[in-house]
Amino acid sequence: MAVSMTGCAGYHLGAVNRPTAGEKTVEILPFNNQTLQPRLGDAVTQALREQFQTDGTYRLATGEAGDVVVTGVITAYNREPLSYLNTDVATVENYRVGIVAHITVRDRITGKLLLDKNNVRGYTLVHVGNDLASAERQALPLLAEDMARNTVEMVTEGTW
Repeated sequence: MAVSMTGCAGYHLGAVNRPTAGEKTVEILPFNNQTLQPRLGDAVTQALREQFQTDGTYRLATGEAGDVVVTGVITAYNREPLSYLNTDVATVENYRVGIVAHITVRDRITGKLLLDKNNVRGYTLVHVGNDLASAERQALPLLAEDMARNTVEMVTEGTW
């Protein structure tokens, strides 16, 4: 019995050699929006802050510099038709809207680049209805949340 219990002595739950949840802080700098879509940078920055708070791996640095600094540039905004009206095959009913960003993560103290990732993407679906501009504006938080989820996953699951 004692032999079988000692066989698991080296087993660990969770990630090995990773910081304890909340041990390090993350600072999110405002994202630069290089697209023509208004308020996209603000929406992604806010969603990223909320996603880091929800995830809990890093504490959000508020009022002071973080141990890790996340910056990003939104480089593209696009929409792809997904479906068309039954009555008019030339009129789009639903779009897949996407954004692309270049994300960098640095250690604030050493300046070491921890993550440098082009083509980080976020997507959502937009039902057009009567007004495409309004539909896209209403979908903006969902688009930003998807980008934030993908970014936080890359940062927290990183191998640095």
